[in-house]
Formats: sequence, C-alpha cells, structure tokens
Amino acid sequence: MLIHLDGKLDCNGMSTFSRSYSVRRGSDIGAAIAEARHARGLTQAELASELGVARAYLAAMEAGRTNRLIEHLLRALRRLGAEVTVAWPTTNAERTDV
Repeated sequence: MLIHLDGKLDCNGMSTFSRSYSVRRGSDIGAAIAEARHARGLTQAELASELGVARAYLAAMEAGRTNRLIEHLLRALRRLGAEVTVAWPTTNAERTDV
C-alpha cells in the first residue's frame, strides 16, 4: 500500500493536508477506513452506529477480512491499468502522525 501526504496552506494560513492510499487489496481499504476513523476521532462503535453495522463487522473490515467481490474488483481494475486511490482531507488538529 502506498501512503501519500500532501500539505498546503488554506486561505486563513492554516495548514491542511490530504492523505491518500493507493489501494491494491481489500486490506488496503480496511487500513484506509481505520486511518480515516482515527483522524476523525471516532471509535469503532461510533462509526459502526453511523453506518448501521455491527462493531465486529467494522473491526473485520479494518483488519482486512474482506469479501471476495472486493478482491476481484480490485484485481480487474489493476489488470485494466487502473489505479484505485482513497483520499480525504485532514488538518493539523486531525493528524495523528505529527
């Protein structure tokens, strides 16, 4: 999995960052979900509730236990030359790697 972090200043002079993951496997999607959830300060239980799924299901997704459909979709996209990227904006306050 390739992790990329771009930084810039917004119109108020505040640093903003864009975090992105290059996704090659279903486990990469799980890692991106976990990272985004942590960046937003949410627990698994909170996000699971917002999504309407069980916390155990969300934990399984974050751990990379995905269904075969996702793996087949990603493999087909790679075979066709596509790159799948998951990206989201962050700010200094949300960053966990500072």
